[in-house]
This record gives sequence, C-alpha cells and structure tokens, in this order.
Amino acid sequence: MSRIELHLAAEGIALPAPAAPVAAYVPTVLAGNLLHISGQLPFGPDGVLMTGKIGSDHDLAWGQAAAERCALMLVAQMKGALGDLDRVERIVKLGAFIASTADFTDQPKVANGASEMMVRIFGEAGRHARSAVSVPVLPLDASVEIDAIVLVRP
Repeated sequence: MSRIELHLAAEGIALPAPAAPVAAYVPTVLAGNLLHISGQLPFGPDGVLMTGKIGSDHDLAWGQAAAERCALMLVAQMKGALGDLDRVERIVKLGAFIASTADFTDQPKVANGASEMMVRIFGEAGRHARSAVSVPVLPLDASVEIDAIVLVRP
C-alpha cells in the first residue's frame, strides 16, 4: 500500500470507483509528466449524483460538499491512471465549474471544498493554481464539475 493510501486510510477517506466517461472522451491523458483529468462530477457517498443549482436549490455548504466529492473522484482517476498515488508530485491546477444562480458570487468558496481536500490528501503538494467560475448548467444537472492537471513522477 502506498504512502498516500495509508494516509487516506488513517484519515478515514474512502475513494469512490473512478467514474466512466458519459460521452466521447477519456477520463485521463498522460502527456509527458502531466496527467490531465477530464471534469469529474460529484457523486455522494451513496453513489447518487449531487444535482441542482447553488444559490437556489442548495446553499454554499452543499456546494462545498459537492466540490469535495469531485476532488475525491479526481483522486480516484489519478489512482486508476497511475496505479500508485505516490507518483503524484503536485496538483498543478484545478478548474472548478459551479452551476449557480446569477446572484451567487461565492464560487471561490465552493471550490475551496476541492482545494482543501487536495491539501488534506497530498499536503503541500496539494496546493495548486485554480479557477472557479459560474455556469448556468452542467451535464446531468450536476452542481459542480472539476478538472485537474497533475504533475507526476515517472
């Protein structure tokens, strides 16, 4: 078991099974030392997709929880692509897309759910650049979608 997997177990963090693509794309592409991960949706611990708009259907806390679930799915995709999470050298960038109302302006706080989870899992290597934007709707009515770029060891 890898160092990161031991850390996950000690923290009581369970990774979901990596989600299969919902359209014509692949979940990950390794280009050189960069792993590009397609946008991941928030599946709750029960496996049900977290849907609805932040600001009308749900509050900030819901959005943060959805972003956290996206982060766990990103890590599951890393594990699936790399085999060993200890190969993760650094989380380079997250792109967070938040389905929210026009008057909701706390997208960065929603994205913090994912950012904080990456630091919780990877420590300093989990600190990253990020964008957080509002969108009117996401695939399957998901509340949040997050993609990533990860620096990996050979």
